[in-house]
Amino acid sequence: MTESRIYAQARGPMGQVAEPFAARARRRRLEQFLRLAGVGPGTRIVDVGCGGFGLRVQLPDFDITGVDVVERPDYQGPFIRADATRQLPFADREFDIAYANSVIEHIPPAGRATFASELRRVARGWYVQTPAMVFPIEPHALLPAAHWLPPAVRRRYWRLGAGGDPDEVQLLRRREFELLFGPAVRERFGPLTKSWVCLRAPSAGE
Repeated sequence: MTESRIYAQARGPMGQVAEPFAARARRRRLEQFLRLAGVGPGTRIVDVGCGGFGLRVQLPDFDITGVDVVERPDYQGPFIRADATRQLPFADREFDIAYANSVIEHIPPAGRATFASELRRVARGWYVQTPAMVFPIEPHALLPAAHWLPPAVRRRYWRLGAGGDPDEVQLLRRREFELLFGPAVRERFGPLTKSWVCLRAPSAGE
């Protein structure tokens, strides 16, 4: 199983420039997840918003169930099509930990509370990551300050970037993120805060 590239479909050269930094961030995030969450091959993990590869491409021997709102025929493992902004088809605490990496910023604000509630319901712990609003580069378009602009201006500016839908991405401020998942820790890029992570180890939910 090969590692997926976040910016494989990016327009222009920006994706190629950003990919090594993104790959390094993924490795560091995985190390953090394994260390702080205390998970192992026997841990039952649900990867909500898994995409085509998700956490399984990094941990192929782990017990991971992928969940996404669209079918993922290439997903290499157990997969359920479901919408976490409505209801996940799992029992309470069916999993040890719910994992959602760079997902919640793609969810409309009206659905975020239900998304968070469902993750907290189906697992004893959670690991949720999202890009930081304060970081000066918008991580989807790879454009400076794109996420700070009014919508009409952002849509025009976004066309110069790496791709994606500007109306489908709304970054969260730290306060909003913490109201959903509890205290957040920062991921840094040099001295800057690049993203936020909320973590509750499964053992804390016992």
